[in-house]
Formats: sequence, C-alpha cells, structure tokens
Amino acid sequence: MKYTKKLKKGDTIGLISPAGPLRHIKIEEIKYELCKLGYGIKIGKSCYLSYKGYLSGRDEERALDLERMFLDKNVDAILCVRGGYGCTRILDLIDFDIIRDHPKIFIGFSDVTALHIAINQRSELVTYHGIMASSIKRWDDFTYKSLINSLNFEDELILENPHGEELISLYDGYCEGEIIGGNLSLIISTLGTKYEINTEDKILFIEEIGEYTYKIDKMLNHLQMTGKFENCRGIIFGEFTNCKKSFEYDDEIINILKEVAIKNKKPTICNLKSGHCIPMVSIPMGMISYMDCEKKFIKIIK
Repeated sequence: MKYTKKLKKGDTIGLISPAGPLRHIKIEEIKYELCKLGYGIKIGKSCYLSYKGYLSGRDEERALDLERMFLDKNVDAILCVRGGYGCTRILDLIDFDIIRDHPKIFIGFSDVTALHIAINQRSELVTYHGIMASSIKRWDDFTYKSLINSLNFEDELILENPHGEELISLYDGYCEGEIIGGNLSLIISTLGTKYEINTEDKILFIEEIGEYTYKIDKMLNHLQMTGKFENCRGIIFGEFTNCKKSFEYDDEIINILKEVAIKNKKPTICNLKSGHCIPMVSIPMGMISYMDCEKKFIKIIK
C-alpha cells in the first residue's frame, strides 16, 4: 500500500462531491470554516452541480472532478463534501492508474465506501474513512482531532472511542491484517462486480445508518453466503445509527452482530464510534491493524 504525506496547516484541501449534491449548507460556508482551521481550499466543479435531484452532476463530471483533484499538484488532500448516492455509478469511469501514480490523502465515508474499496484494491493507496465537509459546523474537538491523528501519526495509531464509550468484545481473540470496509449497504453493492470487496486475511470494518434490524440481518447474511466473513481475520462493527426494529419483538442489533461473530469464530469488536455519528473516529483504510478483543484494543501501524 502507498502511504500519503501528512496534512499540515497551510496545505490545500480539494473539495469534491462524488455522490449527492450539497444540501442544507453552501459550499462557501464550508470553505469559510476550513479556512478558519488554517487550510487553503480548492473547490471542485461537482460541488456546484446537481443532476436528477440526487446526484451532484452527471457521472462523467463527477469522475473527472475526482481525477482532476488527484492530478492537481497544488492539492494536498481531497475531502468529499457528502455521501448520499452515486459513487458506484462512476467506478467504471475512473482511471485508477491516475490515483495510483498521484497518491494523496482521500477522505470520506458512507457512499464514499465504494471509492475506498476500489482505490484500496486497484490503486493500492491508503484512504481515510473520516468525517465529511458538509457537517463541518457540527465537528467537535474529538472528531477533528481523530481525523488529524489518523492522517498524521508517525508509527502507530490507537483507535480510541470518545470518553465514556467502551469498545465491546463479541468474540475474544487476537488478529492482524489490513483494515478495510465501511458502509454495509455499499459493501453489499460491490458483490458480484469487478470491484467486489476482497476480505481475505483482512480485518473487516462495517457501519450502517437508517436500516431496519432485519435488513441488517439480511445484508450480513449476504456477506456470510459469499464467504466474506470466512475469509477475513477479524471484524469491527462501528456505529449503526438509527437502525431500529420494524416490530417490537424483533431481535436487538447487538444480538444480530454477536451471532455473526460466534458463527464465524472471528475476533470481533463492536461499538467503535465510527460512521454516521459525531463524535466520530476516523480510520485509515488499507493499513495493517492489530486487534486484541480480550483487551479491547485496536492499533494501526505504518
């Protein structure tokens, strides 16, 4: 895996919208807030566009915007402004050799999971599952510090929750491997395609938002049937925001996750506060991780 340089004050952040259009905040407001943090800003064309109501421009426009940011020598990091839907639509249009040959920091989550998986596997570049720009007015100190720590650590990074939020072991054991994954729905959307997630000898991270618990069960079972849990070395379950029961007697989400861990006899930790939540833990994707479930400890090294 290729590692990117650190992000320092004064560096230029390129803003792109590879999925949905901006809502509830203007790109100028985002620029203002990031400038206050000490960064230069370059705004991609996709941040001003809207297509079909739920896409920030046509597929070709969004893919080209992504490539241009990687090619731009004046841009040090690329920050997605939001998720929504649309990243899978541009995968066939992206030249992943451009990304491989011009490595730089790439940050996002949710629908951006599709890009994380593809870039990790096709461009062999570490990316960052981190907070996006559209929520910048809600960033707290923990969230911003977690992002900066994940970008700039020297030798090792401990993934730590906010104070008072404990990691939970669902199946004890120790494992190591590259950490990959992201949003469960997007992981599922790669299956059967040339961008299918490869979990062999990896630690699989999963988070989700706004799905009924039985649908979480359905998607996890889909991963089970495709051998993704059998092939991985360990599992980290992040935040499952607003994932509620559809009926009062439905099983609890924690029991659904625990069933996966026990069935596969894989070291498994849950309740890592990463996903659709603030405070949020940022995660370098594609780096080697060491996980000790008995000690409830996750360490990433370069």
